[in-house]
Amino acid sequence: MNRRRFGATVAGGLLSSRLASHPLGRAARLLAAPPRVDGARLNRHLVELSRFGANPQGGVTRLAYSDADRQAREYVLGLMRDAKLTPSIDAAGNIIAARAGRDPARKPILFGSHIDSVPEGGNYDGDVGSMAAIEVAQTLGEQAITTRHPLHITIWQNEEGGLYGSRAVSGQLTADELQNVSRSGKTVGDGITFLGGDPQRLAQARRVKGDIAGYLELHIEQGGTLERDHVDIGIVEGIVGIKQWEVTVTGFANHAGTTPMDQRHDALLAAARFVEAVNRVVMSVPGRQVGTVGRIQAFPGAPNVIPGQVVCTLELRDLDASKVDSLYNRIAAEATQIGTENGTAFAFRMLHENVPAPSDPRVRSLIADAARELGLTTKVMPSGAGHDAQALATLGPMGMIFVPSIGGISHSPKEFSQPNDIVNGANVLLATLLRLDDAAWS
Repeated sequence: MNRRRFGATVAGGLLSSRLASHPLGRAARLLAAPPRVDGARLNRHLVELSRFGANPQGGVTRLAYSDADRQAREYVLGLMRDAKLTPSIDAAGNIIAARAGRDPARKPILFGSHIDSVPEGGNYDGDVGSMAAIEVAQTLGEQAITTRHPLHITIWQNEEGGLYGSRAVSGQLTADELQNVSRSGKTVGDGITFLGGDPQRLAQARRVKGDIAGYLELHIEQGGTLERDHVDIGIVEGIVGIKQWEVTVTGFANHAGTTPMDQRHDALLAAARFVEAVNRVVMSVPGRQVGTVGRIQAFPGAPNVIPGQVVCTLELRDLDASKVDSLYNRIAAEATQIGTENGTAFAFRMLHENVPAPSDPRVRSLIADAARELGLTTKVMPSGAGHDAQALATLGPMGMIFVPSIGGISHSPKEFSQPNDIVNGANVLLATLLRLDDAAWS
């Protein structure tokens, strides 16, 4: 940044801070240049966060409820305190930092993301939105801008495992799900305790529809559309619904050398046919729906034993919940037919469901206005990945902001977003937040 541009930025920030407290409020603030985040600090915090759970491939393995997860959360708590925020851990294990508003009677605006990762993940998924949320709050404090609404900066726990933290707050987490085993090896209930929450008091963390004035989340796209189209900012029109099942195929384990091929009840053979059926059924109808069998394990798992049982997963995603249900019914019928043909049985157990979540059109408009004022190009687009925002959409107006992912790569150590794109996204988040705070309907 050259001296003239730096001086203009400082002057603009001072003017913004003075006008923010002016009795005219919104009208006065619109006369000033929009406040900007400290981009160098934001990107430095991203680098520092990447040290927790760093793997040799250059990414992170920071599984929810792992030691690396807890260490990273301590780092985040420190950043929040440095930003003059008051963080706490709710009963669900989420980190929530409060910043007072001018009118404490108003409902809070929430914004944030997550910092847990998939195995051998990258340094941007969730991290960008989390560090940007803290940076936005710190910028507001440094420029002496006090919003009308109270602000809650949120770091949701175990997003990658199934939005457990945000779904607990939105009331979608069931008691049975507390027994689900996470990738760290802990149950969800034990993991919540490990992070400082209390699974016996989840009702205290729960909110109901209308409790919040809105929710914003900045995230990397995790796809290649924005980079391919040379667009700065994605405005999310909706987040796909996700349903996951554990599928158990039961056959009969027997000696691999003495059992004739036509007398076998091979659970793994049935599972292989099931995987093919999932792909065929999902591709048989037009649309953006996807289906995946992402994990499979055969038992007893010996080379000389016909597998007597297979446990695998089934995941279906689409913006239309009825389409997901229709695909599932067709897949389940195919599984029954496969079982009939080779003497095996299929059982489906629901793991969890993330409901489809359209973003609020009013918030989409605010994001577009914010980006336009900053001179950034935009594209309205769906999200094929799940996000905490879809749980929060059940509580109030939701909006999501995407920044480009280089090569469309995500959930990989090669995941990368350009530092300037991250700063652009954070500035759009800040400007959108101020617009949402000023909106007559908020």
